[in-house]
Amino acid sequence: MFELFALQSGLLLVASVAMFAVQAWAFVDAVSHRPEAYVAADKMTKPTWLIILGVALAAHMLIWNAMSILNLIGTVAAIVYIVDARPALRSLSSR
Repeated sequence: MFELFALQSGLLLVASVAMFAVQAWAFVDAVSHRPEAYVAADKMTKPTWLIILGVALAAHMLIWNAMSILNLIGTVAAIVYIVDARPALRSLSSR
């Protein structure tokens, strides 16, 4: 019985660390691009992305629970950045 709870706790810890890594990667990548690139790529502005991703990262550091609604929303925002904005920004910087 207790092994089942240990397994569940371990899986939630792995999920939380993975979510934190995705959020941190998105935030660091957002910091690394110039503000003009966001406008040229027709995406939200750099300060907007930094606020969204920064609040998500800070919330994850304060609430270290993979099932927290703030962490889930923050992870979705980070995934949207990685899948949508990041490729557009990278295509501009590779020119």
